[in-house]
Amino acid sequence: MQGRFVIALAIAAMLAPSVSARGQTVDDPYNIMRPEPGTRQPKPVEPWLAPKYRSPRGSNERAVVPRQWRSDPPLRAEVPPPIYVPQPGRLLPNMPALPGAGPGGRETGQDRAIRCQHQAGVYGDATGNREAYVGGCINQ
Repeated sequence: MQGRFVIALAIAAMLAPSVSARGQTVDDPYNIMRPEPGTRQPKPVEPWLAPKYRSPRGSNERAVVPRQWRSDPPLRAEVPPPIYVPQPGRLLPNMPALPGAGPGGRETGQDRAIRCQHQAGVYGDATGNREAYVGGCINQ
């Protein structure tokens, strides 16, 4: 009795791979499901094309972005006076201060600190002690 069961199980195992390959189609060898009768076949998707935009409400109107008009005239960059550097004993010119983030485009303390750090990098060894130069420039 047990021998017959083992033989039947071995025969079923040999027939199992041929049964699962039946559902495969020529288009998709990895799909084992058959489509339901009466359903449409999906069109093949071209992966290199983006899907066309469809409005969520089905309207054909496009969004209108309003123009931005600048009523204020552009601010001019002001050049602060030169900075005296005590170690080399000479004057180094300041770079133009761009309109800052302060009210009316004034240069804020943060804007001044950034400008002074940038100048110290541009002038390099001519500033002498870099920290002293930046401190003097900020406190000017």
